[in-house]
Amino acid sequence: MFDELKGSTVLITGGTGSFGRKCTEILLKKGKLRKLIIFSRDELKQFEMSQVFNSSLFDCKISYYLGDVRDAQRLHRAFHGVDFVIHAAALKQVPSAEYNPCEAVKTNVMGAVNIIDAAIDQKVKKVIALSTDKAVSPVNLYGATKLCSEKLFVAGNSYVGEADTRFSVVRYGNVIGSRGSVIPFFLEKKKTGVLPITDEKMTRFWMTLEDGVMFVLNSLKEMAGGEVFVPRIPSMKIVDLAKAIAPDCTLKHVGIRPGEKLHECLMTEDETRHARRFEDHFVIIPECPWWKSDKWDTGEKLEDRFKYSSDSNDQWLSEKGLLKIIAEFIK
Repeated sequence: MFDELKGSTVLITGGTGSFGRKCTEILLKKGKLRKLIIFSRDELKQFEMSQVFNSSLFDCKISYYLGDVRDAQRLHRAFHGVDFVIHAAALKQVPSAEYNPCEAVKTNVMGAVNIIDAAIDQKVKKVIALSTDKAVSPVNLYGATKLCSEKLFVAGNSYVGEADTRFSVVRYGNVIGSRGSVIPFFLEKKKTGVLPITDEKMTRFWMTLEDGVMFVLNSLKEMAGGEVFVPRIPSMKIVDLAKAIAPDCTLKHVGIRPGEKLHECLMTEDETRHARRFEDHFVIIPECPWWKSDKWDTGEKLEDRFKYSSDSNDQWLSEKGLLKIIAEFIK
């Protein structure tokens, strides 16, 4: 997957976040890039990251650009000479988005518009945007903004005219140990001897940060433009995760919070009508008049009324499997 990236310039928006740091680490070790640009709005995180990832330590020029995806002019400048963009910047905390809806729209929706415009104007080859299971039949504002963002990036391919810029989306579930995820929360609550559980029936999709990065990079390589890539990943029960992290703690049932689902879905029945199944992922093919590619014809058509939901998944993480994966977090 790294052949296409060799000698290129890659820019990561939200590059100082959990995904951005891991993506940076992998690209610098394996990508053989000419240049890597970390684009984010937090100067302290950029400084801290630059102590670990800088041009003196790697055979690649590394630049840190302060900026916000809300700022179209700054994006236009940052994208100059860029070959590939990985768009990971977002406001993703569900309660914060509910309380600050306009801010979430400015970053997650209007930021997507700015990314699309800047990429086309600066002749970026490919843009791949990160999305979430919460964008599927959204019940909270964060999910709604990410659904809108997905639609914008897919439709962005119809805006390019004769340009070669292409846009695609990766949609996946919860990432183990990422900032704001449930593992750090449970570890903090473990000290009290009581873990709050929303509902013992609750399930979630689950993947490691490295698996997420590798899936995004592989999707960047394979994309023709307009696809939504969905990994085939295991589900887990929240109660099993709680028991794996803190077997001696009491579980306190607190009920589902506003804007939260009992189970997550990565593909709806309507989407699977124009999706294909492969060994380790699904590809949702765009229903757009400009789509002419036969790239995904080798994929398996999905059965009628199939939907990819965390409660009906054919892959599950046991408590033992969870312990193995989260071992590094609970030392």
